[in-house]
Amino acid sequence: MGKTTMNTLPLFFKLESRPVLVIGGGEVALRKADLLDKAGAIITFVSPEYAPRLTAQFCQTRHTLIHDSYHQTYLDKQTLVIACTDDEAVNAQIFHDCEARFIPVNVVDNPPLCTFIFPAIVDRDPITIAVSSAGKAPVLARLLRAKIETMIAPEYGKLAGLAGKFRDTVKTALPNVTARRKFWEQAFEGQVAETVFQNQPNSLSKAESQLLELLKHHEQTQPTDKSQLGKVAIVGAGAGDPDLLSFKALRLMQQADIVFYDNLVSPPILELCRRDATKIYVGKKACNHAVAQHQINALLVEHAKLGKRVLRLKGGDPYVFGRGGEEAETLAQAGIDFEVVPGITAATAAASCAGIPLTHRDYAQSVKFVTACLKTDTMNDNFEGLLDDSQTVVFYMGLKQLERLTDGLVQAGKSPQTPIAIIANASLPNQQVLTGTIEDIVAKQAHAQLPAPAILIMGNVVKLHQTLGQHP
Repeated sequence: MGKTTMNTLPLFFKLESRPVLVIGGGEVALRKADLLDKAGAIITFVSPEYAPRLTAQFCQTRHTLIHDSYHQTYLDKQTLVIACTDDEAVNAQIFHDCEARFIPVNVVDNPPLCTFIFPAIVDRDPITIAVSSAGKAPVLARLLRAKIETMIAPEYGKLAGLAGKFRDTVKTALPNVTARRKFWEQAFEGQVAETVFQNQPNSLSKAESQLLELLKHHEQTQPTDKSQLGKVAIVGAGAGDPDLLSFKALRLMQQADIVFYDNLVSPPILELCRRDATKIYVGKKACNHAVAQHQINALLVEHAKLGKRVLRLKGGDPYVFGRGGEEAETLAQAGIDFEVVPGITAATAAASCAGIPLTHRDYAQSVKFVTACLKTDTMNDNFEGLLDDSQTVVFYMGLKQLERLTDGLVQAGKSPQTPIAIIANASLPNQQVLTGTIEDIVAKQAHAQLPAPAILIMGNVVKLHQTLGQHP
């Protein structure tokens, strides 16, 4: 799997009653000080002169205004430092002095001289959402913040405050972590949250009563066995493009405690899983399995019996050559609760992205999905069932078998002039499409060397690629 990187690591400073140094006295210093003041910091300002608004706002408070030029002695015992002077040399000196003392420093509008960055903030106290472009596009970060502001109602802060008020009460009543998780999920997604969002004068007190009633119900019904069963979600991750995920798939990905994922799950999709979930690779390639299927089945049962929310994340659709049926059978036999979430299978994704309709009234009246690799790791050689020219045939795991497939089809009576296409990395930015005929596709692939994963589409519909494949 490809490794993703971040320019900066999002962190939240706890600044209540902690000393912070702001060097500068203009409007920029005022804007930064406003945020620091809200966070409870004790600010020391250092500047030869100050803007009237800054003096009016901060001179009579717990903060200190010093009329002086910068000197490194002002760094003593500071938690962090913000430099917003008009002198580039002074700003650079502040940065180097802070670096030498391992003090976090931000030189405003100068990302190379920053060890931390002020994000664009959505404040729903105690919920805080921060958006950062690592200093590369602060205006864009602010625009994104504005979009998030419209999506996150102010009442989410009240809901979080309610949860904080009763957190210890719930922990005492429900010592089992799984039971607590289920309680809070029901509270945040059910009537308690709805009451808070109504934002009426008595909403909070009514929500408190509902929360306590819900807690009483969970306390009376929770199992005494701490190894109570969890649940397994067998989820189709689609062909690789995160935009093609279903909302339900994304929600379950965010809830999972442990994720077992396949080779065809793209890194951007894996990144959308809950960040602190355990992620275990159990990838399978054509006729080459890193973890045997029976072992995967056993892992799903084992972790569900530990009370975990288990996510089985599979490329494409779980029930289209994804072995989801085998896993579901095992879970059903073990008495494990499970659900299956469909995904966009590789055949439909590849066809759509390559401009090749799987059916078309003028070219194909049916479609057949075929695997080139059987359970016994042998080639599927049932070529006689693939000779209908009014049918589109999609081969999964057929790239390595391409020459044997084309030879077998011709020997069985298929016309060598039958169109065929190879679509590699369907739906992804590096998607490649190679078209030809049964007669020449092997030679073309030998030259082009399209990589796996790839889908083969055979039939007259491939002719439409030249017209429809030119459109994004």
